[in-house]
Amino acid sequence: MRCEYIRSCHSWQNGPPQYDCAFVNTNPGLKGMHGLDVMCILGFFSFVSQSKHYPCAVVQWFDHVRDDPDLDMGMWIVCLALTANCHLATAVIHVDTIYRVAHLVPLYSTHPIPRTIKPHHSYDTFTTFYMNRFIDHHAFSLLSDSYL
Repeated sequence: MRCEYIRSCHSWQNGPPQYDCAFVNTNPGLKGMHGLDVMCILGFFSFVSQSKHYPCAVVQWFDHVRDDPDLDMGMWIVCLALTANCHLATAVIHVDTIYRVAHLVPLYSTHPIPRTIKPHHSYDTFTTFYMNRFIDHHAFSLLSDSYL
């Protein structure tokens, strides 16, 4: 059994914010990334309705750029999802749908990156990201299933 901490904090240990990304199992019948979506967790909350407790998360969605991994890097590419009105796509989901934490690496352009950009600025500065399958063996196994 394995335990992961997924964080959503506007100030992590009196420092910059930390909003973790995670996989959501949206289609259990498909393998790897074909059955998963990616989102950034903006906050957690819960409510009680008819004596039942519902733990939830407010999330910002990412879309798959292609139906298969990038040929050059061998990694999936995702970008911020937008609504029809060009607003960031957000939703409230049940925490039980969260599969595991995800690691996104910005897709850098050809122009220099200002030195003032810090790691916690990544989700605000960049719109397209690689899904890092090399972060640990669990991610590698999960995302490698998508190559079948």
